[in-house]
Amino acid sequence: MASRSCLFIFLLLLAFQSTVIKANTVAVLPPQCRPVVAGTLARFEYLVNLIIGYAEFFLRSSTGAGIEDIAPGLVQGPVPIGATVANLDNATRAAIREFGLALVGNLRAIVDETLLRAPLSRPQLNFTAGVFTGILNLSGLTPPFNVYGSTTQFLLVAEPLTSSLLQFYLAQVIPSIAGNDQQQLAAGIGLTAAAQAGYFRTRLNAIVNSPVPPYTMTVANFTNTTATAVNQLGLCGVKNEGLIVPLSLGAENRTTTNVVPGDVNSLSPRRTEREVLRIVFGTRNATRPGGIFLSFNGALFRLLVALRQS
Repeated sequence: MASRSCLFIFLLLLAFQSTVIKANTVAVLPPQCRPVVAGTLARFEYLVNLIIGYAEFFLRSSTGAGIEDIAPGLVQGPVPIGATVANLDNATRAAIREFGLALVGNLRAIVDETLLRAPLSRPQLNFTAGVFTGILNLSGLTPPFNVYGSTTQFLLVAEPLTSSLLQFYLAQVIPSIAGNDQQQLAAGIGLTAAAQAGYFRTRLNAIVNSPVPPYTMTVANFTNTTATAVNQLGLCGVKNEGLIVPLSLGAENRTTTNVVPGDVNSLSPRRTEREVLRIVFGTRNATRPGGIFLSFNGALFRLLVALRQS
């Protein structure tokens, strides 16, 4: 009997030691990279800002229409400033319009499945061309880089700043959503965002070694520049990546192509709510709006401001 008790205690000690070792090997995130505790509704409320922003950008860039033209009464708030119909080829224009329409559907699903009700509050959005060049560190080019100037220039902006951020944020959010229906909703939106991100990177990868008229820089050069700019704004390491990477960063260290960015195990990066805000604000400060979002709505953002969680 005594031997059994000793064995039981020994096994408990082994289990405890194993737990401690595992706990000690878990990476501790620096303070600026830790997610903020928030409820399901607050997270969807936060997400609505992003979806509205991307839907308006896609719709207005492709056709000049806004969400209210597609779904009257779904949103209300200040009309975006600086929006311009982009110089896109017909196939790209149709795809970008489709993405905008899909995001309108996502907003309607959020209204149907959560306690948020229409009209949803639209933040003040700024789609002026210079805003994008500033955030992506593309200022100083001659002639000035213009997101609306060509199909390639539009794709170079859309890839790092729109659906990829939504995709990364949802990877962070989905595990924290309470309720099966809400989890399915968030996952569905995330899968749509992932497909859109794949479209942008696939299109750019097809011309990865081509120069971007009227510049001598190639598409690969541009994607490295914009990825670096986004990572610097996010303040939490390398998560956005260009289409060509060193072999040491390629999948299984066996390729330099990088159509689908990922970590050492090719898992999609995650971005917290603060990282996303630092990027879309262009201020490196999650409590100081600017850039694309001149305002931001919801309890989660107000909490960040109140706690000074920049």
